[in-house]
Amino acid sequence: MATSQNKIELQANFNLEQREIKISQSITYFNTSKTVLDTIYLNNWANSFSSKKTPLAKRIAEEYKNDFHLAKSEDRGYSVITSITQNKESLHFSELKNQTDVIKVALNKPLQPNESYHIHLEYLVRIPNAKFTGYGVTDNFDYNLRYWYITPAVYNGEWQYYSNKNLNDLFIPISDLNFELKIPKGYTLISELDTEKIDDNLAESIIYLEGKNRINTKLYIAKKSTFNTIQDENLALVSNLEDKNLEVIEKVLITEKVTKYLKTKFGEYPHKRLLLSQIDYNKDPLYGLNFLPNFIRAYPNSFEYEVKLLKIAIRNYLENVLLINPRKEQWLLDGIQTYYLITYIEEFYPNMKFFGGIADIWGIRSFHAADMKFNDKYNLAFMLMARTNRDQPLSMQKDSLLKFNSNIANKYKAGIGLKYLDDYVNNNVVEHSIETFVKTNKLKPTSPEVFRDFITSKTNKNINWFFTDYLTTRKKLDFKIKKITKTEDSITVSIKNKRENNMPVSLYALKNDSIISKTWIDSIEGVKILTIPRNNATKLVLNYNNKIPEINLRDNWKSLKGLSNKPLQFRLFQDIEDPNYSQVFFMPIVEFDNIYDGFTLGLKAYNKTVLRKLFNYKIQPQYAFKSKSLTGSLSLSKTHYFQNKNLYYMTYGVGSSYTSYAEDLFARKITPSITFGFREDDDFRSNKRKFLQFRYVDIHRDKDDNNLLSSEEPNYSVFNARYTHSNDNLINYSRWYADFQLGAQFSKLAFNYEFRKLFESNRQLNLRFFTGTFLKNETDLTSNYFSFALDRPTDYLFDYSYLGRSEESGIFSQQYIDAEGGFKSKLRPEYANQWISTLNVSTTIWNYILAYGDIGYIKNKNNTAEFVYDSGVRVNLVTDYFEIYFPVYSNLGWEISQSSYAEKIRFKITLEPQALLGLFRRRWF
Repeated sequence: MATSQNKIELQANFNLEQREIKISQSITYFNTSKTVLDTIYLNNWANSFSSKKTPLAKRIAEEYKNDFHLAKSEDRGYSVITSITQNKESLHFSELKNQTDVIKVALNKPLQPNESYHIHLEYLVRIPNAKFTGYGVTDNFDYNLRYWYITPAVYNGEWQYYSNKNLNDLFIPISDLNFELKIPKGYTLISELDTEKIDDNLAESIIYLEGKNRINTKLYIAKKSTFNTIQDENLALVSNLEDKNLEVIEKVLITEKVTKYLKTKFGEYPHKRLLLSQIDYNKDPLYGLNFLPNFIRAYPNSFEYEVKLLKIAIRNYLENVLLINPRKEQWLLDGIQTYYLITYIEEFYPNMKFFGGIADIWGIRSFHAADMKFNDKYNLAFMLMARTNRDQPLSMQKDSLLKFNSNIANKYKAGIGLKYLDDYVNNNVVEHSIETFVKTNKLKPTSPEVFRDFITSKTNKNINWFFTDYLTTRKKLDFKIKKITKTEDSITVSIKNKRENNMPVSLYALKNDSIISKTWIDSIEGVKILTIPRNNATKLVLNYNNKIPEINLRDNWKSLKGLSNKPLQFRLFQDIEDPNYSQVFFMPIVEFDNIYDGFTLGLKAYNKTVLRKLFNYKIQPQYAFKSKSLTGSLSLSKTHYFQNKNLYYMTYGVGSSYTSYAEDLFARKITPSITFGFREDDDFRSNKRKFLQFRYVDIHRDKDDNNLLSSEEPNYSVFNARYTHSNDNLINYSRWYADFQLGAQFSKLAFNYEFRKLFESNRQLNLRFFTGTFLKNETDLTSNYFSFALDRPTDYLFDYSYLGRSEESGIFSQQYIDAEGGFKSKLRPEYANQWISTLNVSTTIWNYILAYGDIGYIKNKNNTAEFVYDSGVRVNLVTDYFEIYFPVYSNLGWEISQSSYAEKIRFKITLEPQALLGLFRRRWF
């Protein structure tokens, strides 16, 4: 075990009423490199809350959380440094540009190799509200503190500093710590450091803490502590994890079991106390435990508490003893943590199901998901990203990962990757290597390269594929049994590697469900042929135990009996994919799409599983109770994903629907289409997206001469091409598209641009510009069916979710669709059969109440262009999903004082579940 020469001594006076800490601090840091340093860097992460432009603020906004941006200044924290001195001489220091939480300090004397600098700092820290990151002051005026004091940055040949981005990944050298903390009377302080002594007086307590070979330190200061300590011979485990009212004896036994497991795998913990908090768990939960509502008890309370305790204990243990860069090399911590979570369940709960105790309940046990083991969720979560072309390399820097990858998928891929490697190498080489690596490198600077060299030395097998293809690329695993040739004694198998990689795959020979043999095949370039003994085998299966995170398991097995490989299976409700069957799912559906059909009851037949497939179909017949007719839809689509290109997917297919468009009038729509999707391949976190779509819309409508929206041509076809460019962000949102349409009697071109800005003052500005022109218009001028609309498009392509598309009066005629002219007031002329240009603007009045104004010109054939305008108040209950518009003044005058004002109010509403799910997806993907 290393002994630290770095030292941090500080005296901190906590003024909890003012949420301030006055700190006097000394830092001694040894230069272990061979470089002479005249400039040093310090981590000042307490200052990452200081403005709306810090990297932390931008990160929070990227995940569509507006609580930081909208917060009051006093809720955000900061630090103010009054002096930094060396040998009582002032040093020049400054914050880095665009990184206010990193300090650059010029030393008065260059720091030679194997020498140390000693500096003194005086500064004030204002504690932020805990709602932003979990750390700070809570609503109960408890104080959860992490990264609350200034620390030296690591220099290991180059400076390792970076900004706080709420990833809990500060990289600092180990140091000996000595703290003198003054806190008001009536508060309890919880820390992992050793308490040397406590001096009490009438107003405050002075607490002296000490720690050898420490990294960063969390402090919890509360009026009523929720932490409990369970002590064994050498280690006190201090925790306030929620336990759902477990008996004390149960918690003691579980804690002893977990601490014994840690000691067995990683050796003695080098400190006296291991601190585990509910905040740690909230930031790194065991996904799967929280997928059901609390009132459904899928798992025993003791099991939930045990795996939660285990997960956080492993994480905190590793973070406190493995000195690696947690932003650049996080996969190693993630991999070891997940590996031992899997191993623990295999050892102590081998029969635990993913659904827990409810897996055996009637109605649930028929699902394939009910057969899943608890550990199967790791592969499932990673495949959610891999199947949608959103996975990222394990070696990628943590702040470049999508939130789902950073929090879930990459952690799981790292763990199942180590299990994959363990299965390939065999003889428990990997597990023993991990344990020895942790014990050997405890509290020593190390890296994944050291781990690679260590584990490679323990086996004769070539495992370079793991550290190249698996770790550093997005290469997928996908193998196929292409062909088999049987004799009485042997089987010749052709195995195809459907992807370009050097990763191995396991081949199993089964007799019924019993394993006869297992063979590892590596270095498969294209197709590899091998011969194995038959031994009365009835089936050959690749990756039978699913230890390999393979993207497609549907072509992994061949029957040797001459039977069909993939029998058809019908299931009620969507399920986890069962690769042994060709599955068809049925789901009853109840919908309300429009007022003419009313509620519809139907049955959806489809092949989509929880994991995305490349080919999808959906047949959805429905009975409409109001129109008393059969309606529904049909769709077929195929998707191709492209890796390492800005063009990341292509989808083509055909869709058809049959639905009412007016009272006792129906429309049939058939649309073949192809769409190309583009993104920033070097930055998945960027929300820049580009789409190019070509489609052919064929409409057949029932004709009704009494319906004003009927044209002379009830049946028509339109070719449509659209290019869309969007950059959807919380602070700055922009989106534009160019649209071309070609029909038998018309052709038209349109351009739409939208911009949304959230200013530092919390004022929001929304701009939308639309212009459209007919290139040719030979339609009947008495009909405006194909014309541009000022306030309510006719929607002749049946794209919009109108509840009452043919209504001219009543509440459903007041539905607002943000398209074409975008006006809210109903003005004349309503339509343009030549060209139209409009500008829609709105800005914040107070919170979610905005003022809006629309202006524009509208031009019809044989008429001069007319200027139109309106204004009013917009209430955003849920932006883009549920909004209400109250007209005030327009070409019609003061509308608010006119009769039948209630009929002038407009509303926007979105009822489609997929659209509403977008509110969740944008935070994670």
